[in-house]
Amino acid sequence: MEIVELKVEMVCVHEKRLRKCLSKLRGIEKVEVDTNCQKVVVTGYTHKNKILKAVRRGGLKADFWSAQNELLNAYVSANYASLRFNPFNFF
Repeated sequence: MEIVELKVEMVCVHEKRLRKCLSKLRGIEKVEVDTNCQKVVVTGYTHKNKILKAVRRGGLKADFWSAQNELLNAYVSANYASLRFNPFNFF
């Protein structure tokens, strides 16, 4: 069994397209999608290059997840939390 992590640029409406692309592959047991982090975790017996190719063929921009993505995601989420709009602190 192999676990493949992908970074897929998508919004919520693309999740259905993503699942449809992956459903055509044999050997996939489980697909987990985190739209906030733009991370997809695929568990199964399919080769990771076939999974990436299927997602790209579906029209989504994808690449393998890396440690750099973890750092960028943590940085962005920490900065986003501090940038919340406060109407009393605007001026």
